[in-house]
Amino acid sequence: MTAIPAAFPPPASGSDIVAEVEALGARIAAVRAQIGRVILGQSEVVDETLITLLSGGHVLLVGVPGLGKSKLVETLATTLGMASKRVQFTPDLMPADIIGSEVLDEDAGGRRSFRFVPGPVFCQLLMADEINRASPRTQSALLQAMQEQRVAVAGVEHPLPRPFHVLATQNPIEQEGTYPLPEAQLDRFLLQIDVRYPDLEAERAMLLATTGAAEGHAAQAMTPEELLAAQALIRRVPVGETVLEAILRLVRSGRPESGEDEAVREHVAWGPGPRAAQALMLATRARAVLDGRLAPSVEDVAALAQPVLRHRMALKFSAPAGLTVGSMIDRLVERIG
Repeated sequence: MTAIPAAFPPPASGSDIVAEVEALGARIAAVRAQIGRVILGQSEVVDETLITLLSGGHVLLVGVPGLGKSKLVETLATTLGMASKRVQFTPDLMPADIIGSEVLDEDAGGRRSFRFVPGPVFCQLLMADEINRASPRTQSALLQAMQEQRVAVAGVEHPLPRPFHVLATQNPIEQEGTYPLPEAQLDRFLLQIDVRYPDLEAERAMLLATTGAAEGHAAQAMTPEELLAAQALIRRVPVGETVLEAILRLVRSGRPESGEDEAVREHVAWGPGPRAAQALMLATRARAVLDGRLAPSVEDVAALAQPVLRHRMALKFSAPAGLTVGSMIDRLVERIG
């Protein structure tokens, strides 16, 4: 088994944050290297997924089948040393199949009692595969777990392990047999990452690497405890007033009620709420650390605008043809400078 590098120092006083960020950067570089042995040609997807985990959030991976979404989740579980489980979402999946249920036991003396049997949600990294193939009722079973990191069954609350992250995959909504996720659950995902087809060179390398006698395998490069320490460190990374103002201006400009852009007021049905601003604050910090910087910039806000906002906005049915949420976000990004 490959040895795990020494852990970066635990969070200390403010004067030590530079050393802590540098140590975390070295650890993340090792994680990236291990993931790169398995996942080829999806560096942006990998980075945005790591940004989400460092921020303590959940990821929604959207793309057609066969682009390596499931493989990425499996590789992350190995690289981060996290206990993982997988749920294949289907139309007949029930909420109890995810969170668990109570069963009636009878002992040798004939006494009966209920016993809680935990479902697959009791893990550190839950892969919700093809989440939009299940009914809205079943999709909503994850809502409390994602937000509060606990579930309630028969009036009793059960805490989930820490860290706890949901990495859900989703087929494009236009495909047959899919259900749109409720807006409340979409908002629980820190980022929506669109997984696109690889370019020619990446697909060539992938073809050679995955059809030979031996495939690449990732090794553990981080522990769950170190991930929790990294998440605490990310929250200590300073954010300048310029970045804070850019975040507020971007998020508020996407709301029909407060947006200054006439196109937003006319064509946006609902815009991003305060949770979008929170997501941007955390994600920009994580992106800066991922790049070896000690503080985020306005460029980080612009780079993360699409994955943070695209699932937190919707256009009216009356919006003109050709106008998309993505193009509207690009328009808003231009206004923050």
